[in-house]
Amino acid sequence: MSTIQSPVDEYGFHRPDDFDYSSHEEFMSYYVRVLARRASRWDSFMKGLHKVRKSRRVKRFVRKGIPSELRGQVWVDISGARKKMKLNPGVYQQLVGNHEVDEQTMHSIQTDIGRTFPDNIYFTHENNDLRPALFNVLVAYAKYNPRIGLKLHCWIDASDCEKRGGGFLAVRNYYAKDMLGLKVEQETLRELVRVKIPDLFHHIEKLGVSYTIFSTKWFICLYIDVLPVETVLRIWDCLIYEGSKVILRVALTLMSLHKEKLMACHDFAELCEIPGSFSRKWIKELRKAATERI
Repeated sequence: MSTIQSPVDEYGFHRPDDFDYSSHEEFMSYYVRVLARRASRWDSFMKGLHKVRKSRRVKRFVRKGIPSELRGQVWVDISGARKKMKLNPGVYQQLVGNHEVDEQTMHSIQTDIGRTFPDNIYFTHENNDLRPALFNVLVAYAKYNPRIGLKLHCWIDASDCEKRGGGFLAVRNYYAKDMLGLKVEQETLRELVRVKIPDLFHHIEKLGVSYTIFSTKWFICLYIDVLPVETVLRIWDCLIYEGSKVILRVALTLMSLHKEKLMACHDFAELCEIPGSFSRKWIKELRKAATERI
């Protein structure tokens, strides 16, 4: 069975029961040519390169999407992880060498690791190869950054971290125990909505809905379980290159695209349900626009 028709996507996630296979197949029949063109350009660009350095051209390429087969290498370069690894050789191995973390953190890791991605075939069972890799990454990061309050429902490419000896993906202060960075970002989103979408801002204020209700999952999980995995990875490409402003741009775009639906809500409960359910419609709109551009 092809990946397009399979109940499991190319990243190992089970597709939802209401997944629109015909729409997805129609989109992919066009989009696969775009991916092939993009991969060809990246291959030409990467020939002879041992490291990807930031430039206008690289920024343009990253915004159009990094091919999955090159993503790990490019992320390590553009994030600065490769440089840090060279400056701090063996740090990851030392951190993984013993599992001496505080009892509460270890309990959190052991309890939640099986629930991180229950719908992903690579993490479902205890004997899956990636489970120990994910455990090692989480233990190492908990020791490396003890201020963090681990949120295990955030996706990490554990196998890649293991192979590369580090290169942690984290947005500074989002995951601190006081969540100060998250709170600042949510207040920033509120201000952006006030300036960019004032009528929606006033509607949300009138209903008394806090931005924490729908944006916490967006920001903490970096849109995993909110948008399709391939879309999330495209967002992460830009996030790693351009920084956390990308997270706010996506949040503002989600709210802008669904302004009419949000404005039609008449009470607190109704509005709170919308942000968790509108991603599939948004993807259809993006696919339609992409197809027309092709």
